[in-house]
Amino acid sequence: MSEAGVPELPNILGLLSARFPGNSFLKFIYHWENVSFSLIIVLVLSGFFFLACRKRSIVPARMQALAELIVGGMDSFVCGIMGPRGRKFTPFIGTLFIYILAMNLSGLIPFMKASTSSWSTTLALALCVFCYVQYTAIKELGFLGYLDHLAGKQRGALAFTIIMPLFMLVLHILTELIRPISLSLRLRGNMWGDETLIALLAGFGIKGLPLLLFNMLMGVLTSIVQASVFCLLTTIYFALVLEEHEEESAEQGVLPK
Repeated sequence: MSEAGVPELPNILGLLSARFPGNSFLKFIYHWENVSFSLIIVLVLSGFFFLACRKRSIVPARMQALAELIVGGMDSFVCGIMGPRGRKFTPFIGTLFIYILAMNLSGLIPFMKASTSSWSTTLALALCVFCYVQYTAIKELGFLGYLDHLAGKQRGALAFTIIMPLFMLVLHILTELIRPISLSLRLRGNMWGDETLIALLAGFGIKGLPLLLFNMLMGVLTSIVQASVFCLLTTIYFALVLEEHEEESAEQGVLPK
C-alpha cells in the first residue's frame, strides 16, 4: 500500500530498503525508485543491443535478427507516416517506443515497477519530444518562418491586422504547451491504472487469480498500445512540421530535399 492509500505491489527496491534499514544507498535508490527502474531498463536494453550488434554478419544470429526486425519495423512505421524524409527521426522515435514499451512491460514482472506509472517519467519523455519538435520546426522553417507558422501564416489584409495574428499566436503557443501535458498524462494514467488494478486483484489471493491473470494479459496489450500511441502522436507532430516546410518550399518554388 502506498502512502496515498492506493494499492501498490511491493518491488525489489522497497523490499531491500526494508530488509536493510540502515543502508543509506538503498534508501536513496528506493526514494528515487522511478529513476532507478528507468535506469535498470536502460542497462538491460543497452546490454541486449550491444550483444546483438557485437558480431554482426550477413546471415544474422537470433539476437541480431530480432534487433534488425525491431529497427526495420520502426523505420517502416515512421516512414509510412512521414515519407522518406522521416528516416532521420527513426532513431529517436524508435528509441522512444522500445524504451517506453520495456518500462510498461516491466510493471508486469514480479518485484519490478513500471516507471511510466509516474508522471515525472512520462512528463520527462514528453518534454524531450516537445523540445525536439520545436527545434526541428525552427531548423526547417527558420525562426521568422516559425513565428509566421505560430501566427497562422496570415496573408493579405489579415496580415496587417494585430488581433488575428496575435490571437492565432497565443492559440498555437497554448496548443504546443498542452501537447506534452496530454501526451504524458495519457501514458501515465493508463499505466498507473493498470498497476493499481493488478495490485488490487493480487490482494484477493487465490480467489482473484483468474482475474489477475486476465488483467496481466490485458496489461501486455495496454503496454503495446500505449507505447504505440505515444510514438504515433510524436511522429504526427514531426510530420506536421515537415508538411509545413514542404508547403513553404513549394510556394517559393524550391523542392524539398
